[in-house]
Amino acid sequence: MEALRLPDGPLDVLCVGAHPDDVEIGCGGTLLRLAERAEVSEVNVTVAVLTGTPDRAAESVAALQDLVPGAKTHFAGLPDGRLPTHWEAAKEYLEDIAKHCRPQLVLTHRVDDAHQDHRTLGVMTTTVWRDALVLHYEIPKWDGDMSAPTHYVGLTREQAHRKVELLNRHFPSQHPHDWWDDEVFLGLMRLRGMECRQPYAEAFHVAKALVEL
Repeated sequence: MEALRLPDGPLDVLCVGAHPDDVEIGCGGTLLRLAERAEVSEVNVTVAVLTGTPDRAAESVAALQDLVPGAKTHFAGLPDGRLPTHWEAAKEYLEDIAKHCRPQLVLTHRVDDAHQDHRTLGVMTTTVWRDALVLHYEIPKWDGDMSAPTHYVGLTREQAHRKVELLNRHFPSQHPHDWWDDEVFLGLMRLRGMECRQPYAEAFHVAKALVEL
């Protein structure tokens, strides 16, 4: 499998999530890879989360700083589970961020995600940042909405286990949920790794990408 690479040099990255923990679950391993890239080339990461209480936001801030130190975080505090009915406020919030955030790479939800908040942001984000490469991450859930991805970011065993370690450390509020399980997170990353011949991987869906020859 031939690897596609982002350009060398400084990189501006935006992560958009509906809830605290979405970004960390969906692309936490990729953020660990970006943190490694930052050791040799400038990487600026901005994270925008649209819902969540202050306590949940604090969990996310701590997790993100361990995943990619220096990440800039923004929390809108809109109602959980109600983003479709707060479409205008969510769009305005993202448009305000776009005034000073011009990323080359955007990581956000799938446009066909079964969760209404995820799906709303997956579609909305592409209308705000039209000129960036948008990778739509996947979130495991009881809805069973996983589908065939188009792109992968390979992870080492150490990176995959580090991601799960940080999820468990920083999100105690989520531990009671039956879907919060090491085997769920590691199993999905191992399956995606098998699909791209890597030890582990995170998978993404890409609707549009410019190939320069």
